[in-house]
Amino acid sequence: MALDRPTVPNDLSAFWMPFTANRQFKNAPRMFASAKDMHYKTTDGRDVLDGTAGLWCCNAGHCRPRIVEAIQKQAAELDYAPAFQMGHPRAFELASAVRDIAPEGMEHVFFTNSGSESVETALKIALAYHRAKGEGHRTRLVGREKGYHGVNFGGISVGGITNNKRMFPSLPNVTHLPATHLKENFFSRGQPEHGADLADELERQAAIYGGETIAACIVEPVAGSAGVILPPKGYLERIREICDRHGILLIFDEVITGFGRLGAAFAADRFGVIPDLITCAKGLTSGVIPMGAVLASNDIHDAFMHGPEHVIEFFHGYTYSGSPIASAAGLATLEVYKEESLFERARELEGYWEDAVHSLAHHPHVIDVRNLGLIGAIELEPIAGEPTKRAFSAFLDAYEQGILIRTTGDIIAMSPPLIIEKAHIDQLVETLSGVLKRLQ
Repeated sequence: MALDRPTVPNDLSAFWMPFTANRQFKNAPRMFASAKDMHYKTTDGRDVLDGTAGLWCCNAGHCRPRIVEAIQKQAAELDYAPAFQMGHPRAFELASAVRDIAPEGMEHVFFTNSGSESVETALKIALAYHRAKGEGHRTRLVGREKGYHGVNFGGISVGGITNNKRMFPSLPNVTHLPATHLKENFFSRGQPEHGADLADELERQAAIYGGETIAACIVEPVAGSAGVILPPKGYLERIREICDRHGILLIFDEVITGFGRLGAAFAADRFGVIPDLITCAKGLTSGVIPMGAVLASNDIHDAFMHGPEHVIEFFHGYTYSGSPIASAAGLATLEVYKEESLFERARELEGYWEDAVHSLAHHPHVIDVRNLGLIGAIELEPIAGEPTKRAFSAFLDAYEQGILIRTTGDIIAMSPPLIIEKAHIDQLVETLSGVLKRLQ
C-alpha cells in the first residue's frame, strides 16, 4: 500500500480529542495516514491490521473503490440539498434500499448523522407517538445498566455506563434494567445460557410505575461499548413479550450490530425478535461519511400522518438528514455488502472466529472470553487500584505489534471488517496472544 505524503502535525494542542487520554496521546501520538481494505498505514510507514473496523463501523473495509467513486461523483453533481421541505433522489433511493434489507415491518427510515442522533430521534419518536395516540401520560423511558446509547442527553440518560453519566444530569423518568453480564456465563460460546429471567425486571417496573406510564424500552441486542455483553437465550424474546403486554415500544439500538456484524442485516433478524424502532449508523456507510437512521414500523409512522396536509407532522430533524453525499455513500456501501455477500460471509466465518478468540482463554489475567458473529471480547482481571490500566497497556502494545484492538474498561473488544480472511484472523489472534503473555 503506497503512502503518498505522510504528514505529522506540528501542533497537537488545538484538537481536544474525544474519548481519549489527551495528555498521554499527545506525548506519544499514534497517527494513521492512509488505509486500504483490512489495513491502516501509520505516518511512520507501518501497516496496522484493523481488528475493530475503525470504531465498529468500517464493515466493508477501507477505501473501497465503489464507495469512493460514488462519493466523488455525488460531490461533483449535487453537494448539498436542503433537508426541510425539499428532497433529492438519493435519500429516497437509500431509504428504499435500507427498507428492503430491514426486518419485516420496518417500512420507514428517518435519517440522522450519527448513532447518538439516531437514539435521540428514536426516543422522541416514541414519546411523540404515544402523544399522537392520545397516551401522552407515557413519559417513562427504560434503559439498561452498562448500556451505551451515544453521548447526547437522551442517550446518556437511558444509557448505563457510569463514566459517561457522572458529570451530567440525566433526564427525569428514566429507569434501568440490570445488565446481562453474569459470571455463570463466563467463557460461553455464542449466546449464554443464564440470565433470561433478568428481563422480568421490566415487568416489575411496569408493576411499580404502571405499565401505562412507560413509553419505550431501549436495549442493544449485543451491548458493544460495554465490552460485548451478549443476550442470554430467551432474554430478548421476554423483553418483547413484556413490551407487548403493556403497550411499551421496544427500541433496538443496532448502531453496532446493524449491517452484518452478527451475520445478518440486523440483530433483529439474527435473534428473530422484531422491535418497533431500530437505530443504526456506523455500517450504514461503512464509516466513510457520518450518517445514521431510525427504522420505524407502519403503525408508528402512520400515527403522525393526520391533520392538514400542509402542517409538519413531526417537529424534528437535522440540517444534514439524508445529505446527498452521505446517501450516495450509503447506496454504494449496501451494493458492496450485497455483491460480495458480506453478511453471509460473516456468518460463515463465525465458527472459525469463535475458535480463534477462545484460544486466548488460558492466557494470564484473562477472566472471560465471549463472542457472537464477528465480535469478540477478552475480559482481563483489573490491576488492583488501577482499573483500565492493564487493558490500555495491551492496546498500546498491540498497536506497536501491528494490530488495532479496542478497549473499554479492562475489556479488549474486536470487531473486524467483514472482508477479513482466515489468515487475518490468525494474525490478529496470534499477535494478541503475544500481547497477553507480556502483560503485567
